[in-house]
Amino acid sequence: MILRPGTAVWVEHPDLTWAEAEVVSSGPTPAASSPSAVTVVLSNGVKAVVDGRKVLPRDTEADLGGVDDMTKLAYLHEPGVLCNLARRYTLNEIYTYTGRILIAINPFARLPHLYDMHMMEQYRGVQFGELSPHVFAVADASYRAMVGENRSQSILVSGESGAGKTETTKLIMRYLTFVGGRATGDIRSVEQQVLESNPLLEAFGNARTVRNDNSSRFGKFVEIQFDKSGRISGAAVRTYLLERSRVVQISESERNYHCYYQLCASGQDAVKYKLAHPKNFNYLNQSHTYELEGVSDAEEYLKTRRAMDIVGICFSHQEAIFRIVAAILHLGNIEFSPGKDFDSSVIKDEKCKLHLQMAADLLMVDANLLLSTLCYRTIKTPEGNIVKAVDSSAAVIGRDALAKTVYARLFDWLVDNINKSIGQDMESRAQIGVLDIYGFECFKYNSFEQLCINFANEKLQQHFNKHVFKMEQEEYKTEEINWSYIEFVDNQDILDLIEKKPIGIVSLLDEACMLGKSTHETFAMKLFQNLRTHPRLEKPKLSKTDFSLSHFAGKVTYQTDLFLEKNRDYIIAEHQNLLSSSKCSFISGLFASQQDDPSKSSYKFSSVASRFKQQLQALMETLSSTEPHYVRCIKPNSLNCPQKFENGSVLQQLRSGGVLEAIRISLAGYPTRRTYSEFVNRFGILVPEHMDERFDERSLTERILKQLNLENFQLGRTKVFLRAGQIAVLDSRRAEILDNAARIIQGQFQTFFARNKFLSTRDASLSLQVYCRGCLARNMFEAKRQIAAAVSVEKYARRWFCRCAYLRLRSASLVIQSGIRYILAVQQGLHFKNAKASTVIQAWWRMRKLHNFYQQYRQATVLLQCCWKQKLAKRVLRNLKHAAYETGALREAKGKLEKSLEDLTLRFTLERRQRLAAEESKASEVSKLLKVLESVKLELEASNEENKNNYKKISSLQYQLELLTRDQEALRNTLAQMEEVKRENITLKSKNIEMEQELLKAQKCSHDNMDKLHDVEKNYLHLRDNLQNLEDKISNLEDENHLLRQKALNLSPRHSRTGPSFRRFSMQSKESSPVKLAPLPHNLTELRRSRMNSDRHEDYHDVLQRCIKDDMGFKKGKPVAACIIYKCLLHWGVFEAERTTIFDFIIHTINTVLKTENENDILPYWLANASTLLCMLQRNLRSKGFIMAPSRSSSDTHLSEKANETFRSPLKAFGQRTSMSHIDARYPAMLFKQQLTASLEKIFGLIRDNLKKEISPLLSLCIQAPKLARGGSGRRSRSPDVTFQQPISTHWDRIVKFLDSLMDRLHTNFVPSFFIRKLVTQVFSFINVQLFNSMLLRRECCTFSNGEYVKSGLCVLEKWIVDTKHEHAGAAWDELKYIRQAVDFLALSVRQIYRLCTMYWDDKYGTHSVSAEVVAKMRDMVSNDGQNPVSNSFLMDDDLSIPFTTEEIAEEVPAIDMSSIEMPTSLRHVHSAQFLMQHLQSPYMPR
Repeated sequence: MILRPGTAVWVEHPDLTWAEAEVVSSGPTPAASSPSAVTVVLSNGVKAVVDGRKVLPRDTEADLGGVDDMTKLAYLHEPGVLCNLARRYTLNEIYTYTGRILIAINPFARLPHLYDMHMMEQYRGVQFGELSPHVFAVADASYRAMVGENRSQSILVSGESGAGKTETTKLIMRYLTFVGGRATGDIRSVEQQVLESNPLLEAFGNARTVRNDNSSRFGKFVEIQFDKSGRISGAAVRTYLLERSRVVQISESERNYHCYYQLCASGQDAVKYKLAHPKNFNYLNQSHTYELEGVSDAEEYLKTRRAMDIVGICFSHQEAIFRIVAAILHLGNIEFSPGKDFDSSVIKDEKCKLHLQMAADLLMVDANLLLSTLCYRTIKTPEGNIVKAVDSSAAVIGRDALAKTVYARLFDWLVDNINKSIGQDMESRAQIGVLDIYGFECFKYNSFEQLCINFANEKLQQHFNKHVFKMEQEEYKTEEINWSYIEFVDNQDILDLIEKKPIGIVSLLDEACMLGKSTHETFAMKLFQNLRTHPRLEKPKLSKTDFSLSHFAGKVTYQTDLFLEKNRDYIIAEHQNLLSSSKCSFISGLFASQQDDPSKSSYKFSSVASRFKQQLQALMETLSSTEPHYVRCIKPNSLNCPQKFENGSVLQQLRSGGVLEAIRISLAGYPTRRTYSEFVNRFGILVPEHMDERFDERSLTERILKQLNLENFQLGRTKVFLRAGQIAVLDSRRAEILDNAARIIQGQFQTFFARNKFLSTRDASLSLQVYCRGCLARNMFEAKRQIAAAVSVEKYARRWFCRCAYLRLRSASLVIQSGIRYILAVQQGLHFKNAKASTVIQAWWRMRKLHNFYQQYRQATVLLQCCWKQKLAKRVLRNLKHAAYETGALREAKGKLEKSLEDLTLRFTLERRQRLAAEESKASEVSKLLKVLESVKLELEASNEENKNNYKKISSLQYQLELLTRDQEALRNTLAQMEEVKRENITLKSKNIEMEQELLKAQKCSHDNMDKLHDVEKNYLHLRDNLQNLEDKISNLEDENHLLRQKALNLSPRHSRTGPSFRRFSMQSKESSPVKLAPLPHNLTELRRSRMNSDRHEDYHDVLQRCIKDDMGFKKGKPVAACIIYKCLLHWGVFEAERTTIFDFIIHTINTVLKTENENDILPYWLANASTLLCMLQRNLRSKGFIMAPSRSSSDTHLSEKANETFRSPLKAFGQRTSMSHIDARYPAMLFKQQLTASLEKIFGLIRDNLKKEISPLLSLCIQAPKLARGGSGRRSRSPDVTFQQPISTHWDRIVKFLDSLMDRLHTNFVPSFFIRKLVTQVFSFINVQLFNSMLLRRECCTFSNGEYVKSGLCVLEKWIVDTKHEHAGAAWDELKYIRQAVDFLALSVRQIYRLCTMYWDDKYGTHSVSAEVVAKMRDMVSNDGQNPVSNSFLMDDDLSIPFTTEEIAEEVPAIDMSSIEMPTSLRHVHSAQFLMQHLQSPYMPR
């Protein structure tokens, strides 16, 4: 690499890993004497001297938004990859391709617009790499490859904890269930159970770690199986290496598995299992982190329960599962202390005994037996079994082993149950496997789990390297270049170091575990003795038991302290026997009894590492049989916060994920690949003499490379392949040419600037001289002007003094004159005032005198009138009284007597009540007085004064008695008066009897009138019966006429034309009978009626079938078929029929016709006919009781109304139908109108969908500007004014031709302009949505030249709209507003503008119109607006609604006049349609 001053480079930095710099000088300096030393200036202005061999070139023309595929980078190296990812992450572009590998960076923020249903629709069926990078694109590519090639696929998701592997896996499975979901109708679909298995496995297999709140502590491989049609038919879940040690041991700031905390927060269930806060349990309180931020364990517990229900776990099993979880927590609280005997142990205290009892109850085993299994071991010998006590530490180890074993068995059962519930399709030939597995791990303390995890990653990396190498080979083969010397990078040596037998790490570990006395020191010693010379193994200097392995991602040091314990997966026989005998069938099923081998120990050893190696080998065999797809998840920072990118951490993850390894493989071949057009556009300035000649791009590329004497390049079919470092040489030469050009431009500019400065100075001096001369002339002129002004001022001053003296004299004379005139005026005014006052007094006196006389005269007149009116009124009153007395005396007397009787009765009752009350009060008072007298007699001797008082009281009581006797006499008088009233009442009753006799006479007359009315009613009933018989006879005649007509038709068709009067009568009766007459009588047999109806309907169906299936064409723009169908329905009277099958037949036949292959012709034809028929129905049908169910019976009132109507208009019963504007339609007719509306909407939707399918391929070509060929007509100019000198591509012309053909089809079928306008509007709306969404999803479309190309295409569409006129185009131009605004960058939403700003790049000049600060502010606005579900998505939805209603159709579509429609030839020989010969001639008057 040539390092000239000004060269942009990358240098290593201790904090930033790689930093941007610019070369100042190269060569040895006083600070550094090395010949390769280079002096650079960092971006912060700091100078530094670095080693030139470690400097990497930097592309100064790189896009500020980064590239979506890093194979497009000019320099494919670590800093280039890191910078590209950082730039894209800043713009919330979290997905980036590296060839076929997807890199996903965790945004630590919600981005719902990237994962909604509309986004999945956009990526469905799209070629990989055509749209922006996305995890849906990888899932879609695997699905399409599986369906197209019938080969199983696999998607490998890897990354460190917290990188987003689990969420990415969920998204992949969600997309696969979207594209391959089972048919609707399944109660519990496979895809639903697969998705719901995630929260269940997360609850029992995920935990919080230092790096991630929801870290998967196991590997998961989900196989989604598909049938032949590409639908999900089954699934299976495999798990690898569950971290069992976490059950009993966790580190600070971590948590145990989620299920423990969920159960503790479950409320009633926690109380049932005697659980409390997690801090009370030893397995949970080793870390003081009990809750997760933003997560409710109680809600997660309910979600886990719901997931169990969905995957098919019954309630009893759910209870058993959580009982086991609670038992493990209680088991962890059992502590031991040394016993009395040597090496024995006992329960520590009573609290531990309670936990022991609770654990035994939950496991449904005996508590004493559980205690003995923890504190004793049984050793089998030939002589018998020996029971041996264990010490407290061994008992704790046994307790933890029991807890780990139970939890591991439970987790395996959950996985097996999920697989059974989902169901595997054994007949499935293709499947897609999604692998969610832990990434490379390197911590301060690395134990057995890290070795297994890194071993799995080494295996996957080997598979990944082979796949990348294979992709490189495939690309080289496709481009037809030589690739035989490319070396494959393999890591088989470290795999052999770990797994090779008999001296691999795993083999040595198993051997140490089988030896009872081995420790981690002996294991480490044996490891270094056997593998000391291996290049990948190192021994740290400060530790005897640790060892280091050089993995592909870096060196990792492992601590072997717990290697042996974690590798031993032994099952204690006592534990096995205890749990297999549990009373809970679920627990005993987990530990089904197995036949024991004779052994001296109760331990059954099983190697975790060996089993994991076998599982890993099976996984690799599965992956080898599939086509892999890779997703590498990256965690941008260790703080889990958004918009923070740590270069060192990301670079380490890129190394761990194998991305840099893939780049290294690419660097071994041809890392730089450019299409010929891109290469010529960038480096064509190196050979300007050949740019205007007739060379194709390939030969021009070859000339450029040969002129620079470059070697080791390959020219493929479409690309040029360059070895590493050659692009730097080309850029260096290009920079030299651009520097020389810049110097020339600067020289010309400086000359131009100096000349302009001289000319401006000369012009300034001339202007200064002119200004000075002007100042002198102005001063002289000002002096002369001041002299003239002084003379003028003196003149005006003298005149002003003279005028002031004159004005003073004049004002004095005026004051004297005005005073004299004022005195005279005052005197005259007083004289006039006195004269006026005397006049007013005289006038008031005369008025008062006349008013008094008038009042007296008026009063006398009124008095006379009142006297006369009183006399007349008395005379009238006397006459009225006399008349009233004569006519109503008896009635008035009766009323008065009755009223007085009622009053007397009321008074009598009141007086009687008062009397009774008085007697009662008298009796009570008498009793009181007697008591008082007795008391007085007893106290008579004691007090004389009291006797006197009592005497007075007695006298007063006697007076009251006298009053009561008087009242009784008054009551007797009242009774006598009442007897007189009764005598008068008797006389009145005799008079009433006489009046009742008169009333009886009147009633007798009314009875006579009622008899006459009954006779009239009998006559009416007789007439009604006659009418019923008459209707029966008419129906019988109609049936006989129908049978005779059928016989005549069978005998001779000619005879059917004779007898027009007979046929007319039968047709008229047939037309009128279903409407105006009552239903057929019940005495007519059902067989005869059904036969008549079937024969009649067959004729009707024949006519309708001919009208629908035959192309009737159009008559003067009117659809003949619709008019004939409506006329037939009107003539047959089916609109007013309560039951008919004709409407269903019409709808069924139309739907059958629409299923033909030639949809382009048949759909517009039926759009015109269906809309016309619907308009006629809408305008002329009127609902009449169609809401109620039709009934055959009718009431008497209804029959009488029909009878009256029949008698009034006999022609309506037997003759022709009178013309009317509305028809009273029944329920079937109104239902038919609704069905016809649905058919019309279906036809419109089919036409619209077909148009979208036809125009979609054209739109995919129109969104991106075609590349202009180099040659013939010369090179493309770089001036924006001449960008499109060549004619526009034919793609837009093809759209215009497509629209013209659409209009021709619609006009040929006389489709109403209303529907044409709606169709064109929706088509242009679809064009707007497709172009706008493609611009937001495809970065190559957001270019300057492409914007001009789309804008010119929109002008073509605008011209077409103008030519088509508003009648048919409507508001089509307004539907393109979003794509027009996007091209012009006008009024879009913040999210859409932000997306355009991040996607836009200038393909001509490499400039960027939007600064990074503006983009950052817009990103903040988008993140603040992220909670709004309406604005989450930046894409637009396609409008699939029906843009019209029945009322709009009736208003917009013009009325049809059927008078000019002739009968079609195909119906002239159909007998049932002969009536059309007459009716089509009669004018049709629409509403």
